[in-house]
Formats: sequence, structure tokens, C-alpha cells
Amino acid sequence: MQTKFTAAINQICDEKNLSRDVVMETVKAALASAYKKDYGSKNQEVRVEIEEESGAIQVYVSKEVVEEVEDPMTQIETVKADRVKKGAKVGDMVEILDVPADFGRIAAQTAKQVIIQRIREAERDMIFDEFKDKEGELVNAVVQRVEGDTVIADLGKATGIMYRSEQMAGEHYYPGQRMKVFVLRVESSSRGPQIVISRSHPEMVKKLFEMEVPEILAGTIEIKAIAREGGERTKIAVATDQESIDPVGALVGQRGSRVQSVMSEIGDEKIDIILWDPDIKTYIKNALSPAKVIDIDADEKEKKAVVKVPEDQLSLAIGKKGQNVRLAAKLTGWNVDIAGADESGVETIEKAAAPEAKKAGDIEDAIIQNIQSQKGEEGEKEEAKEAEPADAAPAADEAGTAEDIASEDELAAEIIGEQEETGEAPQAAETTGEAEDNKEAEKPSEEETPEDAVSAPKETATVSEGEVEGKKTE
Repeated sequence: MQTKFTAAINQICDEKNLSRDVVMETVKAALASAYKKDYGSKNQEVRVEIEEESGAIQVYVSKEVVEEVEDPMTQIETVKADRVKKGAKVGDMVEILDVPADFGRIAAQTAKQVIIQRIREAERDMIFDEFKDKEGELVNAVVQRVEGDTVIADLGKATGIMYRSEQMAGEHYYPGQRMKVFVLRVESSSRGPQIVISRSHPEMVKKLFEMEVPEILAGTIEIKAIAREGGERTKIAVATDQESIDPVGALVGQRGSRVQSVMSEIGDEKIDIILWDPDIKTYIKNALSPAKVIDIDADEKEKKAVVKVPEDQLSLAIGKKGQNVRLAAKLTGWNVDIAGADESGVETIEKAAAPEAKKAGDIEDAIIQNIQSQKGEEGEKEEAKEAEPADAAPAADEAGTAEDIASEDELAAEIIGEQEETGEAPQAAETTGEAEDNKEAEKPSEEETPEDAVSAPKETATVSEGEVEGKKTE
């Protein structure tokens, strides 16, 4: 039959989730403390035994065997000691059973608070040991309440606290919200174990990938480094010893299934998965992805690298508020400075794209010169047209075609017919003679240039027609 004492012990074990041995040891220690306070002294060594079936309490006090007793609480004479333990000698320790008549009632009242305190301490120790082993692991949590910038979450047997610095940027928390948290550290305090949890720690992303990518747990893929700004962006460097495995593709998964599972747990945070490389220049180049790099000047002693990027890639390499270069520096462990490409860098890029391409300034000068030369040629052509007679033909056209000659003959015939009717033929002859003289005088000399011949007076064309008419009249 179960006694009230046994029932109380079982109830405490169930409510506090403590083992029976821990509870019994706590009650015994509380009764021993009550005995020292009410019936003995603090210097005594007291041991309490409890019979679980009946609930009977037995108190044993340890005393030293001496010839002459000075302190009856801790010492006993040889004769009395021999009655308890046969053959007891001076210097031996014997246990004497001493149970006061009203010890049970008085001890219960005195030991009540002590028992409660000891049980709480035992519970705290158990929680501390349990979560100390989970330090650096992921656990499920339910938000209990939000106090200002601090979030209090239920971890099952314990309560976790998440400070503002451990929260993800842009993430809002509300009571009843379920999420995964990273156990950052477990500290012991007067109020019990203090469990600090985090959602922004870089190791949280690593643990999430370990859950999704079995190759990481198997050891075929290794996560070399992680740099993270919780809620905004994460860079993770991976490597493998097996050539047949693509570490980046393994973390991304088929159609991005694996990385999507991780991102669903951490919200809209971007994740850059890059390939780790033993060559620091290649590693830094990969870390600055997706920006393109022209050249890297690395200082091994100071672990400082100056990275040159094209001008159009400068903002991409730096990132929003310097985020990309900052994460790259954390990932590589080097001090990374971004510099825009100088003239030599620009020439290098242009040569790579088009070997004979000119710089922007030279191209502009060439365009301006071309426009000016075109304007000069057009001006010369207009001046030549103004100096040229309206009816004059170029030298190449003086011979004319057969059709032009025929039309001139017809025109001359009509003029001659009119002159014969009006009696002006002799004048035409004279005019023809003058025209011949003028023609000979106006013929360009051997020293004259073709340009002088082209710029002849306008009357030349008219006289030439008269000359043709005169020849036909003769």
C-alpha cells in the first residue's frame, strides 16, 4: 500500500520531471539540515534514512570516540561507544541513532522550505546539464512573450532568452510563434540556468545545411567558412576532396530544393554559396561574387588585399551599405579594399573586348575632327558651285553625248533660219569670228590648272554656241 509520503514523492517526480533518487536525496538532506538546526549543531555529521514503504525516518549522528568528552554533540566516551560498536577504540567514528519523539512534525515544518529550495536547485542542475550538452545545436522554440527588444521563448523544460543582437533584421516575433533557434550559450545564475538563444548566428545556417545535405554529415563536403548578417545575406564557402562531387551544386540541390528549405527557415535572407580555394586570390575573387574582378594585389604579411574591379562593377563589388565586401572580408579573414580600375585597367578591359578600341576621350576628338572635315568639304563644294557658271559643263562633259550634239544642231539650225529671214547673217558671221578669237584667247594655257579652266566666265558657254552656229552657216 502506498503511503502519503510515497505518494508525495511520486507527485514531485512527475511534476518536476526529476528522478526518484534525486528527490529522495533532496528530502534526506533537508531533514538532516532541520535536525542540526533544532536538535543538534552545525558541526555535526548527520545522516537521515527514510523507509519508503512506511515513511519512517531514522537519524544517525556521527561521533568521535574519546577518553574524555569535551563536546557531547560530536564526541562520545569509550564505554558508550563500545555499546554501539563492539571493540570501538579512541579515534574511531561511530553512528548513534537519535530520533526525537516529535521530530517528524517539527522536521516537516522546518524542512518544508529547504525541501522546496533543494528540489528547485536539483531541477536547475538537471536543466543546466541537459542544455549544456545542446550548446551549439538547434532546438525548437515557442515564443512566450516579447518584452521590449527581448524575446522569451519556451524550449520545453526550460526558458530561453533572445536579445536584440541575436535577432534577425526585419523579423517580427509574436506569442505562440514556432521556430528553430540556435543555443548560443548556457550560463548558471542565482535564478537558475540562463539559456541564450540566437537566430542570427552564422552557425545556425551551418546546422540547417547539415540537416538538409547528408554529404556534410558524411564528411565528403566540408563547410570551410561562413559569414552572415542575419536577415539580410549569408556567404558560405564549401570544398570537397572528391573530384566527382560538386560541393556548390550539392548544397543548392535539385532545382534549388535544399537551399530553398534552408531559406524557408530564415526568411528572405539571401545565401551565396561559393567554392573555397587554397589560393587566396582565387578565394577572394570567389568571395566577391557576383562582382567581376580584374586584378588582386595581396599582402601576405598584413593579410590585406586591394581588389581592382571595372567601374561598372564597383557598386556591385561593394554591395548595399558595403555588405558584399564586408562579408567577403569576414569569410576570407583578410582585409579587402575595393578600388576602381585606373586607365591601365580600362585599357586592359577594352583590349580584351576590342583590341583596337580607343579611349573615350580619343573617340570624342576623332568624331569632332570628322565632323569639322565634313563641314569643310561641304563649304568648298558650295564655293565651287557658286564660282561655276550656271550653264557651264565640266570638262568631262564638254564632248557631250550624241543626243546633246543633236539638240545643239537643231537649235543652231533654227537660229540660222531666223537670221536669214531678218538679214542678220553677216553679223552672225562677225560674231562668229569674234567668238573664235575669244575662244582662242580664252583657251587655258598649258600653265593654267584645271581649276582655272573650270572657273571660266559665264559668257564662254554662250560664245561657244555661237561658234557652233557660225561654223554651220559657213
